[in-house]
Amino acid sequence: MAVGKEIRTKIGSIKNTQKITRAMEMVAASKMRKTKDRMQATRPYSKKIGIIIKHLAQANPEYKHPYLITREVKRIGVILVGSDRGLCGGLNSNLFRKMLAQLIQWDKENIEVDVCTIGTKASGFFSNLRVNLVGQVSKLGDSPHLEDIVGVIKIMLDSYEAGRIDQLYIVSNEFVNTMTQRPTIEQLLPVVACELDENLSGHWDYIYEPDAKDVLDYLLNRFIESKVYQGLVENNACEQAARMVAMKSASDNAGNLIGELQLIYNKARQAAITQEISEIVAGAAAV
Repeated sequence: MAVGKEIRTKIGSIKNTQKITRAMEMVAASKMRKTKDRMQATRPYSKKIGIIIKHLAQANPEYKHPYLITREVKRIGVILVGSDRGLCGGLNSNLFRKMLAQLIQWDKENIEVDVCTIGTKASGFFSNLRVNLVGQVSKLGDSPHLEDIVGVIKIMLDSYEAGRIDQLYIVSNEFVNTMTQRPTIEQLLPVVACELDENLSGHWDYIYEPDAKDVLDYLLNRFIESKVYQGLVENNACEQAARMVAMKSASDNAGNLIGELQLIYNKARQAAITQEISEIVAGAAAV
């Protein structure tokens, strides 16, 4: 029964694949818990410093930091955070699709774009496009450190301070829950002020110690670093969650395919047995 043997081979192959996808699902679930804990631990600092800086942008300091000054936009810098590995559903493709739509919009406005990428998938995708790729870093693992991404951040900050770019954005995935990861584009520079507090209307400023320049230089650099690092750890949590869901879906689909093939095999086996019985009965009748 050649057909039956071929079906049994297919069933065995799919079962082996199912074992792999189940193992990958369990590994991703374990990693997701760790990356989610790391993401939740860094969120309060990132949110708080963001509130402080956006509130600071409302002030009218004697020293106006370059990161707080809005200027005509001719060139934009983008830090794009992707994953190092695939097999995570549409996580990267959804992010890249959103980025491409934004690039098309900027191109219509005659705005040039410099891109720094974090992650192998991001650098691989955008290196094949007509995009000015000025920096990249990859293979940061599941426990990245701020020191690993300081290089790409410095490239963009130096370009902004030198006037080569007029705005800086970060593009990454935001972790909403295990089933939902949202691609986001957020402006980092110049800092966008929050809504003006009614109690702070008019000309006002903070008292700085030792002086405004030192304090603002330190705070604003830490702000940019924290936002990019937060985008990285959020993307890592998104990656593991998306991979866990994708591998569970693959395992379930493999189970359904095995059931269908098993049914086909049983029908083929039953037909072969019926045919053998019919041949035996016919032979006996002939005798």
